[in-house]
Amino acid sequence: MQVIITLWAPILLSAVFVFVVSSIIHMMLPYHKTDFDKAPSEDKVMEALRKYKIPPGDYSLPCARSTKEMISAEFKNKREKGPVAFITVMENGIPDMRGSLLQWFLYSILVGIFSGYLTTHAVAGNSDYLAVFRFSGTVAFAGYGLALLQNSIWYKRSWSSTFKSMFDGLIYALVTAGTFGWLWPQ
Repeated sequence: MQVIITLWAPILLSAVFVFVVSSIIHMMLPYHKTDFDKAPSEDKVMEALRKYKIPPGDYSLPCARSTKEMISAEFKNKREKGPVAFITVMENGIPDMRGSLLQWFLYSILVGIFSGYLTTHAVAGNSDYLAVFRFSGTVAFAGYGLALLQNSIWYKRSWSSTFKSMFDGLIYALVTAGTFGWLWPQ
């Protein structure tokens, strides 16, 4: 715990910097505008789903609850007929971003905590900027970027969207690394 207290400044400041940079990326740069495609006949699909009043949550279509069910002829037939989908249903209406933004900031603090903690065990207390930068940046990239690969591997999210988000993660890791290198206690 003492390590985290000593590193409060780079942890909090890197979270603030990442928050600002991510806001700029998502509000001003156009490359995430193609992360999701519009469904064909969107209005008809929405109307068809609306009548079921599906509560917010994550869904798999079709969904098997056991291995036995997964190998059944009925389930295989459903998969063949399609559509096969992973769907996240959100609350209706304009989203209130405050909760998501707070969670993002707290997540950035968590990445900073792990970056700082592991860096203190890998480099000496009076290490130079580059040593701190390399190690804390690697840990931050694992937190911001590498974890996204499983979305494309298991949930078939488009690889281009995943790679764009990993690129963002690299930028966030570099910001975190720069902050830790700058404010590392000597």
